Amino acid sequence: MIRINLLPVRAAQKKERIRAQIVVLILSVVVVVLVCAGLYASIGMKISAQKEQIARTNDEIRQLQRVIGEVGRYRNLAEELQSKLEVLDRLKAGQTGPVHQLDQLSLVLPQRVWVTSFRESGGAITINGIGLNEAEVATFMQRLEASPYYQRVELQVTEQITQDGHKLQRFTLAARADAPPKTESAN
Repeated sequence: MIRINLLPVRAAQKKERIRAQIVVLILSVVVVVLVCAGLYASIGMKISAQKEQIARTNDEIRQLQRVIGEVGRYRNLAEELQSKLEVLDRLKAGQTGPVHQLDQLSLVLPQRVWVTSFRESGGAITINGIGLNEAEVATFMQRLEASPYYQRVELQVTEQITQDGHKLQRFTLAARADAPPKTESAN
């Protein structure tokens, strides 16, 4: 009987299978490494894109903060301007009161009555003067009471004096200052 030694063939087949398995293993490792590298690169690009987006957003935030700072500055300027306008309005309202009071006084003053002093303090008015007679002083008081700028006109003192040979009436009146209601004027 002829004997054939099949051992080297089996060994060769076994080596061939091991080689095929090593090739498959190497190919698998290469594929896994390539897939991991691809995923790493993909994630790295996403991270870079996110970092760029964060940088752009931070730049926008800084720009908006500057704008907000400017808006706040303009708001403060507007509030300051408004307060200055309110002060000017109060000054303007306070300024016209005495002017109108004196103008009204000159309008209601009879020809034979002379005002020697006029004092206004905190809304209280004191008027000293000289009139030709008591009737002229009474007329002056009535006209003053009818004025919208004077309220509660009262005769404090009246006395007869002689000046340059004429008998005259010296008087002192007390009144309250009152501004008439403001009317809207077209500006």
